[in-house]
Amino acid sequence: MSLPNPASFVCPLPLRDYPHIVMGHGGGGQLSAELIEHLFLPAFGNTQLNRLGDSAVLASPPGRLAFSTDSFVVRPLFFPGGSIGELAVNGTVNDLAMSGARPLWLSAAFVLEEGLLLATLGAIVERMAAAARAAGVAIVTGDTKVVERGHGDGCYINTSGIGVVPDGAEIDSALARPGDVVLVSGYLGDHGMAIMSVREGLAFESATGSAPIESDCAALHTLVAAMLAAAPGGVHVLRDPTRGGAAATLNEIAASTALGIALNDDAIPVRPTVRAACEMLGLDPLYVANEGKLLAIVAPEAEQAVLGAMRVHPLGRDARRMGTVQAAPQGMVTVRTGLGATRIVPVPLGEQLPRIC
Repeated sequence: MSLPNPASFVCPLPLRDYPHIVMGHGGGGQLSAELIEHLFLPAFGNTQLNRLGDSAVLASPPGRLAFSTDSFVVRPLFFPGGSIGELAVNGTVNDLAMSGARPLWLSAAFVLEEGLLLATLGAIVERMAAAARAAGVAIVTGDTKVVERGHGDGCYINTSGIGVVPDGAEIDSALARPGDVVLVSGYLGDHGMAIMSVREGLAFESATGSAPIESDCAALHTLVAAMLAAAPGGVHVLRDPTRGGAAATLNEIAASTALGIALNDDAIPVRPTVRAACEMLGLDPLYVANEGKLLAIVAPEAEQAVLGAMRVHPLGRDARRMGTVQAAPQGMVTVRTGLGATRIVPVPLGEQLPRIC
Protein backbone atom coordinates (compact mmCIF):
# COMPACT_ATOMS: atom_id res chain seq x y z
CA MET A 1 0.00 0.00 0.00
CA SER A 2 1.42 3.39 -0.96
CA LEU A 3 1.14 6.17 1.61
CA PRO A 4 0.58 9.83 0.73
CA ASN A 5 3.52 12.19 0.96
CA PRO A 6 3.19 14.45 4.01
CA ALA A 7 3.91 17.38 1.70
CA SER A 8 0.61 16.66 -0.08
CA PHE A 9 -1.36 17.58 3.05
CA VAL A 10 -2.56 21.13 3.55
CA CYS A 11 0.36 21.75 5.90
CA PRO A 12 2.56 24.68 6.82
CA LEU A 13 6.31 24.18 6.84
CA PRO A 14 6.59 23.20 10.56
CA LEU A 15 4.32 20.15 10.12
CA ARG A 16 6.23 19.05 7.03
CA ASP A 17 9.42 19.24 9.04
CA TYR A 18 8.16 16.38 11.26
CA PRO A 19 7.68 13.24 9.10
CA HIS A 20 6.94 11.24 12.29
CA ILE A 21 4.63 11.82 15.23
CA VAL A 22 6.57 13.35 18.12
CA MET A 23 5.52 13.89 21.71
CA GLY A 24 4.89 17.56 20.96
CA HIS A 25 1.97 16.60 18.69
CA GLY A 26 0.09 15.64 21.85
CA GLY A 27 1.20 18.50 24.02
CA GLY A 28 -1.60 20.94 23.27
CA GLY A 29 0.73 23.52 21.73
CA GLN A 30 1.60 24.65 18.21
CA LEU A 31 2.32 21.15 16.88
CA SER A 32 -1.03 19.88 18.19
CA ALA A 33 -2.83 22.82 16.63
CA GLU A 34 -1.11 22.27 13.28
CA LEU A 35 -1.98 18.57 13.31
CA ILE A 36 -5.64 19.41 13.90
CA GLU A 37 -5.82 22.34 11.50
CA HIS A 38 -3.93 20.86 8.59
CA LEU A 39 -4.65 17.12 8.79
CA PHE A 40 -7.83 16.37 10.76
CA LEU A 41 -9.97 19.36 9.82
CA PRO A 42 -9.47 19.08 6.04
CA ALA A 43 -10.52 15.43 6.24
CA PHE A 44 -13.33 15.54 8.82
CA GLY A 45 -14.35 19.20 8.70
CA ASN A 46 -17.99 20.20 9.20
CA THR A 47 -19.86 23.03 10.88
CA GLN A 48 -19.71 21.47 14.33
CA LEU A 49 -16.13 20.21 14.24
CA ASN A 50 -14.75 23.40 12.73
CA ARG A 51 -15.73 25.30 15.88
CA LEU A 52 -13.10 23.32 17.81
CA GLY A 53 -15.08 23.53 21.04
CA ASP A 54 -14.73 21.22 24.00
CA SER A 55 -18.00 19.59 22.98
CA ALA A 56 -20.39 19.55 20.04
CA VAL A 57 -23.87 20.97 20.60
CA LEU A 58 -26.29 19.01 18.45
CA ALA A 59 -29.97 19.43 17.66
CA SER A 60 -31.66 16.14 18.50
CA PRO A 61 -34.11 14.89 15.87
CA PRO A 62 -37.43 13.27 16.87
CA GLY A 63 -37.17 9.71 18.13
CA ARG A 64 -35.20 7.74 20.69
CA LEU A 65 -31.43 8.16 20.75
CA ALA A 66 -28.99 5.27 20.49
CA PHE A 67 -25.48 5.74 21.86
CA SER A 68 -22.47 3.45 21.45
CA THR A 69 -18.71 3.51 21.92
CA ASP A 70 -15.91 1.22 20.81
CA SER A 71 -12.11 1.14 20.64
CA PHE A 72 -10.06 -0.23 17.77
CA VAL A 73 -6.60 -1.74 18.19
CA VAL A 74 -6.22 -3.84 15.05
CA ARG A 75 -2.81 -5.07 13.94
CA PRO A 76 -1.74 -4.45 11.19
CA LEU A 77 -3.23 -1.00 10.65
CA PHE A 78 -3.91 -1.76 6.96
CA PHE A 79 -5.18 -5.06 5.62
CA PRO A 80 -6.90 -6.40 2.49
CA GLY A 81 -10.27 -4.69 2.26
CA GLY A 82 -9.79 -2.01 4.89
CA SER A 83 -7.82 -0.31 7.63
CA ILE A 84 -8.23 0.79 11.22
CA GLY A 85 -9.83 3.95 9.80
CA GLU A 86 -12.73 2.15 8.14
CA LEU A 87 -13.10 -0.14 11.16
CA ALA A 88 -13.40 2.81 13.52
CA VAL A 89 -16.29 4.31 11.54
CA ASN A 90 -18.10 1.18 10.41
CA GLY A 91 -17.77 -0.61 13.73
CA THR A 92 -19.60 2.10 15.65
CA VAL A 93 -22.10 2.70 12.84
CA ASN A 94 -22.95 -1.00 12.95
CA ASP A 95 -23.34 -1.04 16.72
CA LEU A 96 -25.92 1.73 16.36
CA ALA A 97 -27.62 -0.03 13.47
CA MET A 98 -28.10 -3.20 15.51
CA SER A 99 -30.63 -1.27 17.63
CA GLY A 100 -32.43 -0.14 14.49
CA ALA A 101 -30.91 3.34 14.67
CA ARG A 102 -29.95 5.63 11.83
CA PRO A 103 -26.41 6.80 12.72
CA LEU A 104 -25.88 10.56 12.74
CA TRP A 105 -22.76 11.67 14.61
CA LEU A 106 -19.42 10.23 15.70
CA SER A 107 -16.62 11.32 17.97
CA ALA A 108 -13.08 10.18 17.24
CA ALA A 109 -10.18 9.95 19.69
CA PHE A 110 -6.71 8.98 18.47
CA VAL A 111 -3.95 7.54 20.65
CA LEU A 112 -0.79 7.90 18.55
CA GLU A 113 2.57 6.34 19.22
CA GLU A 114 5.66 8.50 19.07
CA GLY A 115 7.45 7.66 15.81
CA LEU A 116 4.32 6.88 13.76
CA LEU A 117 4.84 8.12 10.22
CA LEU A 118 2.77 11.20 9.50
CA ALA A 119 2.03 9.69 6.08
CA THR A 120 0.58 6.61 7.78
CA LEU A 121 -1.66 8.74 9.99
CA GLY A 122 -2.71 10.75 6.94
CA ALA A 123 -3.72 7.58 5.08
CA ILE A 124 -5.72 6.37 8.09
CA VAL A 125 -7.51 9.71 8.43
CA GLU A 126 -8.30 9.89 4.71
CA ARG A 127 -9.82 6.40 4.71
CA MET A 128 -11.72 7.13 7.90
CA ALA A 129 -13.15 10.30 6.37
CA ALA A 130 -14.18 8.43 3.22
CA ALA A 131 -15.94 5.78 5.33
CA ALA A 132 -17.81 8.48 7.27
CA ARG A 133 -18.95 10.15 4.05
CA ALA A 134 -20.09 6.82 2.64
CA ALA A 135 -22.07 6.08 5.82
CA GLY A 136 -23.58 9.57 5.92
CA VAL A 137 -22.27 10.37 9.40
CA ALA A 138 -20.39 13.43 10.64
CA ILE A 139 -17.38 13.32 12.95
CA VAL A 140 -18.28 16.27 15.17
CA THR A 141 -15.76 16.13 18.02
CA GLY A 142 -12.52 14.38 18.87
CA ASP A 143 -9.23 14.22 20.69
CA THR A 144 -5.60 13.31 20.09
CA LYS A 145 -3.06 11.95 22.54
CA VAL A 146 0.54 10.85 21.96
CA VAL A 147 2.25 8.12 23.99
CA GLU A 148 5.94 7.24 24.19
CA ARG A 149 7.50 5.00 21.58
CA GLY A 150 6.77 1.36 22.35
CA HIS A 151 3.54 2.07 24.24
CA GLY A 152 0.96 2.47 21.47
CA ASP A 153 1.63 0.08 18.58
CA GLY A 154 1.19 2.86 16.06
CA CYS A 155 -2.37 4.04 16.43
CA TYR A 156 -5.43 3.26 18.52
CA ILE A 157 -8.79 4.85 17.78
CA ASN A 158 -11.90 5.21 19.92
CA THR A 159 -15.17 6.23 18.31
CA SER A 160 -18.49 6.96 19.97
CA GLY A 161 -21.68 7.37 18.01
CA ILE A 162 -25.19 8.74 18.33
CA GLY A 163 -28.11 7.69 16.18
CA VAL A 164 -31.87 7.98 16.21
CA VAL A 165 -34.24 5.00 16.44
CA PRO A 166 -37.39 5.58 14.42
CA ASP A 167 -40.79 5.15 16.02
CA GLY A 168 -42.04 1.60 15.75
CA ALA A 169 -38.60 -0.01 15.60
CA GLU A 170 -38.26 -2.44 18.50
CA ILE A 171 -35.10 -4.55 18.48
CA ASP A 172 -34.40 -6.47 21.67
CA SER A 173 -33.20 -9.97 22.52
CA ALA A 174 -36.18 -10.23 24.89
CA LEU A 175 -38.42 -10.37 21.81
CA ALA A 176 -36.94 -13.67 20.58
CA ARG A 177 -39.39 -16.57 20.65
CA PRO A 178 -39.21 -20.33 19.99
CA GLY A 179 -39.87 -20.86 16.31
CA ASP A 180 -38.07 -17.70 15.22
CA VAL A 181 -35.51 -18.15 12.46
CA VAL A 182 -31.84 -17.15 12.50
CA LEU A 183 -30.69 -15.29 9.38
CA VAL A 184 -27.17 -14.28 8.40
CA SER A 185 -26.41 -11.59 5.83
CA GLY A 186 -23.51 -13.38 4.13
CA TYR A 187 -20.29 -15.35 4.40
CA LEU A 188 -18.65 -15.59 7.82
CA GLY A 189 -14.99 -15.26 8.78
CA ASP A 190 -13.72 -12.99 6.00
CA HIS A 191 -12.37 -10.25 8.26
CA GLY A 192 -10.44 -12.47 10.64
CA MET A 193 -8.81 -14.43 7.85
CA ALA A 194 -7.91 -11.24 5.96
CA ILE A 195 -6.08 -10.03 9.06
CA MET A 196 -4.27 -13.35 9.42
CA SER A 197 -3.21 -13.34 5.78
CA VAL A 198 -1.13 -10.19 6.27
CA ARG A 199 -0.18 -10.71 9.91
CA GLU A 200 1.40 -14.10 9.26
CA GLY A 201 2.51 -13.46 5.68
CA LEU A 202 0.24 -16.18 4.37
CA ALA A 203 -1.46 -16.13 0.96
CA PHE A 204 -4.87 -17.76 1.19
CA GLU A 205 -6.20 -18.05 -2.34
CA SER A 206 -8.70 -20.37 -3.98
CA ALA A 207 -7.67 -23.19 -6.26
CA THR A 208 -8.92 -21.13 -9.22
CA GLY A 209 -6.43 -18.39 -8.43
CA SER A 210 -8.99 -15.80 -7.42
CA ALA A 211 -8.14 -12.73 -5.37
CA PRO A 212 -6.94 -13.25 -1.79
CA ILE A 213 -9.33 -13.02 1.15
CA GLU A 214 -10.51 -9.48 1.92
CA SER A 215 -12.14 -8.04 5.01
CA ASP A 216 -15.90 -7.58 4.82
CA CYS A 217 -15.66 -4.21 6.61
CA ALA A 218 -18.81 -2.23 5.76
CA ALA A 219 -21.52 -0.05 7.29
CA LEU A 220 -24.74 -2.04 7.68
CA HIS A 221 -27.32 0.61 8.60
CA THR A 222 -28.90 0.82 5.14
CA LEU A 223 -29.29 -2.96 5.07
CA VAL A 224 -30.97 -2.83 8.48
CA ALA A 225 -33.30 -0.06 7.33
CA ALA A 226 -34.37 -2.17 4.34
CA MET A 227 -35.04 -5.18 6.58
CA LEU A 228 -37.14 -3.19 9.03
CA ALA A 229 -39.14 -1.60 6.22
CA ALA A 230 -39.85 -5.00 4.65
CA ALA A 231 -41.32 -6.52 7.81
CA PRO A 232 -42.33 -3.97 10.47
CA GLY A 233 -42.26 -5.73 13.82
CA GLY A 234 -40.92 -8.93 12.28
CA VAL A 235 -37.25 -8.40 13.10
CA HIS A 236 -36.76 -9.24 16.77
CA VAL A 237 -32.98 -9.26 17.32
CA LEU A 238 -30.01 -7.84 15.39
CA ARG A 239 -26.32 -8.34 16.17
CA ASP A 240 -23.05 -7.91 14.30
CA PRO A 241 -20.75 -10.85 15.07
CA THR A 242 -17.39 -9.16 15.56
CA ARG A 243 -14.95 -10.43 18.22
CA GLY A 244 -15.68 -14.06 18.98
CA GLY A 245 -17.59 -14.40 15.72
CA ALA A 246 -21.07 -15.80 15.28
CA ALA A 247 -20.49 -18.34 18.06
CA ALA A 248 -19.94 -15.70 20.76
CA THR A 249 -22.83 -13.56 19.51
CA LEU A 250 -25.35 -16.40 19.37
CA ASN A 251 -24.28 -17.65 22.80
CA GLU A 252 -24.89 -14.17 24.21
CA ILE A 253 -28.40 -14.18 22.77
CA ALA A 254 -29.12 -17.70 24.00
CA ALA A 255 -27.89 -16.87 27.50
CA SER A 256 -29.85 -13.63 27.77
CA THR A 257 -33.10 -15.20 26.53
CA ALA A 258 -32.81 -18.65 28.20
CA LEU A 259 -33.63 -20.14 24.81
CA GLY A 260 -31.77 -22.56 22.58
CA ILE A 261 -30.39 -21.77 19.13
CA ALA A 262 -30.04 -24.68 16.70
CA LEU A 263 -27.92 -24.21 13.59
CA ASN A 264 -27.70 -26.35 10.47
CA ASP A 265 -24.06 -26.98 9.59
CA ASP A 266 -24.81 -27.19 5.87
CA ALA A 267 -26.46 -23.75 5.97
CA ILE A 268 -23.59 -21.85 7.65
CA PRO A 269 -22.06 -19.76 4.85
CA VAL A 270 -18.26 -19.83 4.73
CA ARG A 271 -16.22 -19.20 1.60
CA PRO A 272 -14.14 -22.23 0.54
CA THR A 273 -10.97 -20.15 0.81
CA VAL A 274 -11.84 -19.05 4.34
CA ARG A 275 -12.79 -22.58 5.36
CA ALA A 276 -9.50 -23.94 4.01
CA ALA A 277 -7.55 -21.21 5.82
CA CYS A 278 -9.36 -21.98 9.07
CA GLU A 279 -8.62 -25.67 8.72
CA MET A 280 -4.94 -24.90 8.11
CA LEU A 281 -4.77 -22.77 11.25
CA GLY A 282 -6.98 -24.98 13.41
CA LEU A 283 -9.77 -22.40 13.70
CA ASP A 284 -13.55 -22.73 13.63
CA PRO A 285 -15.12 -20.18 11.24
CA LEU A 286 -17.98 -19.66 13.70
CA TYR A 287 -15.49 -18.04 16.09
CA VAL A 288 -13.75 -15.81 13.55
CA ALA A 289 -14.50 -12.06 13.59
CA ASN A 290 -16.62 -10.30 10.99
CA GLU A 291 -16.93 -6.56 10.33
CA GLY A 292 -19.64 -6.37 7.68
CA LYS A 293 -22.13 -9.10 8.51
CA LEU A 294 -25.18 -9.25 10.73
CA LEU A 295 -27.24 -11.93 12.42
CA ALA A 296 -30.99 -11.47 12.64
CA ILE A 297 -33.61 -13.35 14.64
CA VAL A 298 -36.85 -12.96 12.77
CA ALA A 299 -40.45 -14.10 13.23
CA PRO A 300 -41.11 -17.08 10.93
CA GLU A 301 -43.92 -15.29 9.11
CA ALA A 302 -41.51 -12.43 8.26
CA GLU A 303 -38.67 -14.64 7.01
CA GLN A 304 -39.34 -14.39 3.28
CA ALA A 305 -39.98 -10.66 3.32
CA VAL A 306 -36.79 -9.98 5.28
CA LEU A 307 -34.67 -12.33 3.18
CA GLY A 308 -36.05 -10.76 0.03
CA ALA A 309 -35.09 -7.28 1.22
CA MET A 310 -31.63 -8.48 2.23
CA ARG A 311 -30.88 -10.19 -1.06
CA VAL A 312 -31.56 -7.12 -3.17
CA HIS A 313 -29.17 -5.07 -1.02
CA PRO A 314 -25.46 -5.21 -1.98
CA LEU A 315 -24.48 -6.21 1.57
CA GLY A 316 -27.09 -8.95 1.85
CA ARG A 317 -27.11 -10.69 -1.50
CA ASP A 318 -25.75 -13.91 0.08
CA ALA A 319 -28.22 -13.84 2.99
CA ARG A 320 -29.75 -17.10 4.13
CA ARG A 321 -31.40 -18.90 6.99
CA MET A 322 -28.95 -20.88 9.06
CA GLY A 323 -30.92 -21.93 12.13
CA THR A 324 -33.90 -21.60 14.43
CA VAL A 325 -34.69 -20.56 17.97
CA GLN A 326 -35.94 -23.37 20.22
CA ALA A 327 -37.26 -23.66 23.75
CA ALA A 328 -34.49 -26.09 24.71
CA PRO A 329 -31.73 -26.69 25.50
CA GLN A 330 -31.92 -23.41 27.34
CA GLY A 331 -29.03 -21.00 26.92
CA MET A 332 -27.15 -23.22 24.47
CA VAL A 333 -26.14 -23.07 20.82
CA THR A 334 -25.99 -26.35 18.92
CA VAL A 335 -25.15 -27.38 15.36
CA ARG A 336 -26.69 -30.25 13.44
CA THR A 337 -23.90 -31.80 11.36
CA GLY A 338 -24.18 -33.34 7.93
CA LEU A 339 -23.92 -36.78 9.50
CA GLY A 340 -26.98 -36.17 11.66
CA ALA A 341 -25.09 -35.65 14.91
CA THR A 342 -25.47 -32.62 17.15
CA ARG A 343 -22.55 -30.73 18.63
CA ILE A 344 -22.53 -27.93 21.18
CA VAL A 345 -21.03 -24.55 20.22
CA PRO A 346 -19.60 -23.30 23.54
CA VAL A 347 -18.79 -19.76 24.54
CA PRO A 348 -15.19 -19.02 23.50
CA LEU A 349 -12.73 -18.83 26.38
CA GLY A 350 -10.90 -15.93 24.76
CA GLU A 351 -10.01 -14.47 21.39
CA GLN A 352 -8.75 -16.99 18.87
CA LEU A 353 -7.15 -14.09 17.02
CA PRO A 354 -6.06 -11.18 19.24
CA ARG A 355 -5.89 -7.56 18.02
CA ILE A 356 -8.40 -8.27 15.26
CA CYS A 357 -10.58 -5.16 15.49
